[in-house]
Amino acid sequence: MSEYVYIAIAIAVAGLALLVGLVTSRTRRTPPEIDRGRDQAVLPSEPLVGDDAEMPRDTATRVIDDVVLPDEVVSGADTALLPPVETPDPVAGRLHRLRARLARSQSTLGRGLLLLLSRDRLDDQTWEEIEDTLLAADMGVAPTQELVERLKARVRAESPSGEATHALLREELIKLVDPSLDRTLHADRVGVKPGVVMVVGVNGVGKTTTVGKIARLLVAQDKDVLLGAADTFRAAAADQLQTWGERVGVPTVRGAEGADPASVAFETAKAGVEQEVDTVLIDTAGRLHTKTGLMDELGKLKRVVEKQAAVDEVLLVIDATTGQNGLTQARIFADVVDVTGIVLTKLDGTAKGGIVIAVQRELGVPVKLVGLGEGADDLAPFEAEAFVDALLDV
Repeated sequence: MSEYVYIAIAIAVAGLALLVGLVTSRTRRTPPEIDRGRDQAVLPSEPLVGDDAEMPRDTATRVIDDVVLPDEVVSGADTALLPPVETPDPVAGRLHRLRARLARSQSTLGRGLLLLLSRDRLDDQTWEEIEDTLLAADMGVAPTQELVERLKARVRAESPSGEATHALLREELIKLVDPSLDRTLHADRVGVKPGVVMVVGVNGVGKTTTVGKIARLLVAQDKDVLLGAADTFRAAAADQLQTWGERVGVPTVRGAEGADPASVAFETAKAGVEQEVDTVLIDTAGRLHTKTGLMDELGKLKRVVEKQAAVDEVLLVIDATTGQNGLTQARIFADVVDVTGIVLTKLDGTAKGGIVIAVQRELGVPVKLVGLGEGADDLAPFEAEAFVDALLDV
């Protein structure tokens, strides 16, 4: 009897072991339930993008000369995507090279004056014609009267003729243009601060193009330049400025369309300091000189920039073809931002060369640069004697 008991026990033990093995095997194949308590983060249904959860790929940053800025703010550094960098024309002699073009457009003034002064008899009627010729050239009333009085006195004393008349007129015009004015573009780094140049003006005078051309001038002088696209209201302005920069290997700081222009200008100046560039060039939005709010905003922009670095130059861009209206613009801008120099564009497209003298007299600041065409290097430092020689078609 005991033998059957042992057999039954053995069978029971074997069955129990088999049952335990089946249960264990099934348990191993069943995944454990995930504990999603309140301290457990729920995994997203889609994978993260970028380097971490707080850095999505579409707002990734990059480092340029140790300055970390968003991709949409700094451009011009990804050289693999840029066109070949151009070499701008040398600065020296630009105005001389372009003098023939200027002479063609200004010859009416110079030749008219020489013909009148060469008459056998210079009576009151002739002097009135000389005065009218100068006023028609936008020289302004006060400078015109001053020049006529000087010419009268010298003609009476010297009785010039031929070449002497030409030399006399040249000398007096050069005095009026005033070669003693400081026409240097102050855009050099001083200590740890870059030179900062703001470019201002009304709509349509070519500010953004002028900024691009100034960048080319500075690059030709081996300066390290940074551009700031603070014209955030005109959709194409930042793209246009960036293209100018890319052509000569200069980066551009830009913000989103409609961003605060002062913030873009501030970031540009800050980046210029940290990147140790020589010159920061800031393009500003065109504004009507009659709109007080816009003009006040320009003053704010300058104050904000100066929290990072002093503004060395405020260049007012004036379309030379606008004549006396350009003087009105100049007066208002000068009251707001302390203009330090004038850039005259389209000077080759007008016979009114007297605007150079008039605007200098009006503001007491020099014409520093002149635009003489649509070409990339058709912006030249202003030279008084070369300009007068172009007027007289020498």
